[in-house]
Amino acid sequence: MSSGDVRGDTALIRVGQAVRRFDVRRPWVLDTGLVVLLFLNFCLPDLGGVRHGDGPVAFSDLPAGEMVALQLALLVPLWWRRRAPMVAFHVVMLVFVAQCAAGVLLRADAAVAIALYSLVRYGRFDRLVWAVPVVLVSFVPATWRLADRMGVSDILFFLASVYTAAGALAIAVRLRQAYVVALRERADRLEVEREQRDRLATATERTRVAREMHDIVGHSLSVIVSLADAGAYAVDSAPERSREALKLIGDTGRKSLAELRRTVGVLRDSEDEPELSPQPGIGDLDALCERMRAAGPGIEYRTSGDLAGLDQGVQVAAYRIVQESLTNTLKYAGPRTTVRLQLVAEQGRLRIEVRDSGPPPDDPRRRDGGTGEGHGLAGMRERAAIYGGTVSAGPMPGGGWSVTADLRAEEGGA
Repeated sequence: MSSGDVRGDTALIRVGQAVRRFDVRRPWVLDTGLVVLLFLNFCLPDLGGVRHGDGPVAFSDLPAGEMVALQLALLVPLWWRRRAPMVAFHVVMLVFVAQCAAGVLLRADAAVAIALYSLVRYGRFDRLVWAVPVVLVSFVPATWRLADRMGVSDILFFLASVYTAAGALAIAVRLRQAYVVALRERADRLEVEREQRDRLATATERTRVAREMHDIVGHSLSVIVSLADAGAYAVDSAPERSREALKLIGDTGRKSLAELRRTVGVLRDSEDEPELSPQPGIGDLDALCERMRAAGPGIEYRTSGDLAGLDQGVQVAAYRIVQESLTNTLKYAGPRTTVRLQLVAEQGRLRIEVRDSGPPPDDPRRRDGGTGEGHGLAGMRERAAIYGGTVSAGPMPGGGWSVTADLRAEEGGA
């Protein structure tokens, strides 16, 4: 296909779209134009005395008044052919049958084919059956009117061909319109689904970033606050311990800032890739325990099984769960508690247990509402669910608090 043909097709499509938009705003204009065009094409020749009496079909010669009345009775109902196609069809067919029964034949009888087309094109399919008797009845007077000029079989074939062509064309146009509407609905639905997927991906990423920032900020601030309190108490009695606490505060702050930069860096639109440090894993738990011990709590850390061979994603989830558990211990049990941390990898599962002894009897600290159902626990459960695991937390009978997580340790998680 040449470029000229493409430009021509494009121009026709644009013209068709413009006509459809205009028709939606003012549908009566095209309906009126059709009636006027039919009148000019089929009615004026009869009114002007154009006759073809020697041909196979002889059009009737009537007084001008009667002819105009019959022509208007055939054409005017077509003005409602789209708004009331069934009514327009029956009115046109009634006039046509009465006209043929009276022995009259006009060029304006072409309105019959247009009325049938409009009925099939715009009418309800479940009501088209009511048009069949009317169509069959119209065969009788039309055959009687033309019997002296044509054979009966030719007449029946001609009428059946006209009705079939009008109905088939209407069905084809209707099916094409339905197909176009279906394509538009599908395109709209796909666009909505794409927007929903984008929003879901955005919400998921925001949740992930919020969870990471909660873990980083919550843990770091808890450690920094505890170290600051310890340094303030030791500033007079043990200045060396105070300086050590300040140094640990600086180290913890710098490490937290680095993790925050890495986390927030993924949110920035930049042509350069952000500098990302490796995600923490189980191997970093020793350093985490050391920082927590510096803040006061005593931590007993034990491991069992091949932890180094776990999937990196599982290791990150385990690190964050332990970090959140120890942070909650420092927050609710205070610096004078004892923590038992144990990680066991066996039979394709990773089990994490964090148990603290609770605050001393003279410490008024209590967990929030006694349940600990905060954002931190919800984040731990979300991380565990990614790897087909669960997290349970609650007070222990002898005092203190326990957090137990069970994750699937195989490659690829859940």
